[in-house]
Amino acid sequence: MKSYDYIVVGSGIAGLYAALIAKEHGSVLILTKSAIDECNTRYAQGGIAAALGKNDSPEFHLEDTIAAGAGLCDPQSTRVLVEEASDRISDLIDFGVPFDTIYGEIALAKEAAHRTARILHAGGDATGEYIESTLSRQLKVAGIKILEHCLVTEILTENGQIRGVKAFDCHSNSAVSFSCHFLILATGGAGQLFKFTTNPDVATGDGVALAFHAGAEIADMEFFQFHPTALRLAGAPVFLISESMRGEGGILRNKSGYRFMPDYDPQAELAPRDIVARSIITEVNKTGGECVFLDMTPLPPHHITTRFPHISRFCMKYGLDISKDPIPVSPAAHYMMGGVKTNSWGETNIKGLFAAGEVACTGVHGANRLASNSLLETVVFAKRIIERTQKDFTETIQRTEPEIQNYYHLPSQRKNLTNSLPLNLKSFQSIMWNKVGITRSGTQLEEAANTLSSWEADKPQSCDRPSCELDNLVTVGRLMTESALIREESRGAHFRTDFPHQRPEWLKHIIFKK
Repeated sequence: MKSYDYIVVGSGIAGLYAALIAKEHGSVLILTKSAIDECNTRYAQGGIAAALGKNDSPEFHLEDTIAAGAGLCDPQSTRVLVEEASDRISDLIDFGVPFDTIYGEIALAKEAAHRTARILHAGGDATGEYIESTLSRQLKVAGIKILEHCLVTEILTENGQIRGVKAFDCHSNSAVSFSCHFLILATGGAGQLFKFTTNPDVATGDGVALAFHAGAEIADMEFFQFHPTALRLAGAPVFLISESMRGEGGILRNKSGYRFMPDYDPQAELAPRDIVARSIITEVNKTGGECVFLDMTPLPPHHITTRFPHISRFCMKYGLDISKDPIPVSPAAHYMMGGVKTNSWGETNIKGLFAAGEVACTGVHGANRLASNSLLETVVFAKRIIERTQKDFTETIQRTEPEIQNYYHLPSQRKNLTNSLPLNLKSFQSIMWNKVGITRSGTQLEEAANTLSSWEADKPQSCDRPSCELDNLVTVGRLMTESALIREESRGAHFRTDFPHQRPEWLKHIIFKK
């Protein structure tokens, strides 16, 4: 096996940023199962949060993040996030990220649940794409080794320590292996769990499944954020309609034109995402149809097209002029708060294995992510991972947890039931959307858990990328479903109709380990 100091799995912002810093300390290999620029962060429209304004502070940012997290944010990791934000923004500027400015100063926008304007954008509504492309250019200049279309299939360990990875070369259909001192998972999210998602096809939860099978701890999987406003237009794919549009003054109306959000929350359109998403579902069920409408017409047309050029162009491609017509929207799966459990240095319980970005559960999001904290999380903890590898690695650093942690194992077989549904991506996503989606119940979760368990027991040996991805989705789906079934309350993004309120005894984390 060829050996590297660092192997980075994934090519989103977390992986690219970590690789660029790691290059200063040793040899680096990036493995990505698709093209290097195909990832969740490329599609991030909202922006990146940092307390840079005159009337803002890291303490205010901390308070807003903890409030959104519904009691489950890790205090140490969250403080790291907000206090190191400005330095990481400076790094991105030094790399060449062209953040939007007004009269020479970085422009700051407001989003839901932020008390003040603290969101930086690049290219209006193309922040993720701008950061991703900038880092990709730097990567080529640095001469870092990249293997595209190379799917990692197994994490290799020995005596609780990383040894390397096995992978599948999708071009040659052959198995390859690599060894390393440090392995950084930056594989992104798992939006393909669900029938409707803002995530690209590559978001199949690979990193969580790989880490779980290797013996890593997986935390908070019941918390998955559904974005309230995704385009629901005949003939058009599911497409994210940025939260910033509501921050700029967009109004949600039902099919009769009635503005309904003030009926559900005092913050109306700027309420936390989980509240807006459930409110939309409730309103659709009351009034009929499949969607509600985001009305941007009160804003000047030139402001809409300059502030949201990407969204404007996309909608116009399908005959919708958002400066004149309301946008049909409904919720879609968007962001995974849970994942591979790490401490504030990105470390897992396996020595030499790290995780950064959406695949990681650093504790900063708690039960519900504050808008635009995710891009910030990728760079803050990617940087800390490389810093940690340069310290005395024999020193053990624990993640501080004021809350109780409960550990669980996945049942090997829940029930001896015959499953009449064939396992394929369509049937899997339908089960997850209908029974483990925005609203849940014990009965639905039990049905989903039995079906997923049956599928996992009977699934054939994977032999190519699609079958490997489906295997990973089933594993991640089981972790999410079992976690949601265990948590008998509603908190943040997890809502159960049979337990509709928060319960103090559930102020704790659910952690799975193989």
